[in-house]
Amino acid sequence: MTQMNQNYLELQGSYLFSEIAKRRTKFVQENPNADIISLGIGDVTRGLPAAVVQAMHAAVDEMAQPGTFRGYGPEQGYDFLVQAIIENDYKSRGVDIQLNEVFLSDGSKCDVGNIQEIFSQDAVIAVQDPVYPVYVDTNVMAGRSGKFNRETNRYDNIEYLECNADNNFKPALPKRKVDIIYLCYPNNPTGMTLSKEELKVWVDYAKANKCIILFDSAYEAFIQEADVPRSIYEIEGAKEVAIEFRSFSKTAGFTGMRCAYTVVPRELKGYDKDGNELLVNDLWNRRHTTKFNGVSYVTQRGAAAIYTPEGKEQVKSIIDYYMTNASIIREGLKSIGLQVYGGVNAPYIWLQTPNGVDSWSFFDRLLSEANIVGTPGVGFGQSGQGYLRLTAFGSRENTERAVERIQKLKL
Repeated sequence: MTQMNQNYLELQGSYLFSEIAKRRTKFVQENPNADIISLGIGDVTRGLPAAVVQAMHAAVDEMAQPGTFRGYGPEQGYDFLVQAIIENDYKSRGVDIQLNEVFLSDGSKCDVGNIQEIFSQDAVIAVQDPVYPVYVDTNVMAGRSGKFNRETNRYDNIEYLECNADNNFKPALPKRKVDIIYLCYPNNPTGMTLSKEELKVWVDYAKANKCIILFDSAYEAFIQEADVPRSIYEIEGAKEVAIEFRSFSKTAGFTGMRCAYTVVPRELKGYDKDGNELLVNDLWNRRHTTKFNGVSYVTQRGAAAIYTPEGKEQVKSIIDYYMTNASIIREGLKSIGLQVYGGVNAPYIWLQTPNGVDSWSFFDRLLSEANIVGTPGVGFGQSGQGYLRLTAFGSRENTERAVERIQKLKL
């Protein structure tokens, strides 16, 4: 008899975006002529930057010739891309990162899910609520969550850091001792950010309590306000307590190309069961080289092209396009009296459902009456109940049409 991993049985329902897809498919089957506008899943719609396409074409030509062909590359990434990342994403902001501290991967979703493998199964994790579901689900799979409590709709062993309108969607420090803290800024799903002073509170807490911050900054390129930190390493001491995750998916339209990176500073220490210090970088490198074969050479050449002068301008144009969409959604919904958050430094609008309607009911109403797909806030956690996330990644035409449809509803 082959027994399965019992931890998987603690997972609740299907993955959020799978459930959205099921409901959408059912509605379309029943209403085949419906004109659906998707503002739900955060997938991009603009084409790749021209500089990226040109670089990838040239790389494909290289792969066609024996003299320039490349087989297995370094699992951590080619130096040409890692160096470009260091120079443009960190050194330009006064942050010193070394080549052996950057690890290329095929997506931040993979990295934030895989990173938990190097920590003890007994580690206590803290997550923001609402939160990107992968943080929670991968720790459930690893056996850290405890049982699911149906009265609270939360797992017993996870520390939930509530983010709500009362605290401006910025969580308080944990109420009990934790080992791992997941922070995401600009935040998915709320679109909110932390100032340097607010982020320093978390760094100081982690240092004082010997815990590690897993900092997801996949949306940093969308920050518009100059005083908002783009990296946790802009905070003094952060390299001693934090791992940072970044992605090219939303920044440069790589959702279908798959390329991201994780920074694990050599200053960051963990501990064995006897309290002896360990380099987290070494453990992650061991896991990475054992279970990952590297991002393709062609993809990495494309990613490197976004750091060229042409690439930077083209990426900025794409981001400006999406952030204009965000402004259209934000201002359009505010004009009819709806309470909205985000959309200033992130491509997400966090909409409070009118009249206290629960998240899935409002999702169903938008789908049935306006033919718009959003993302129910409760799918990100119990504190997301009564909210809906809308994305700015659609076309300008569909964004404007969606806002017009919502404005015509009697909310």
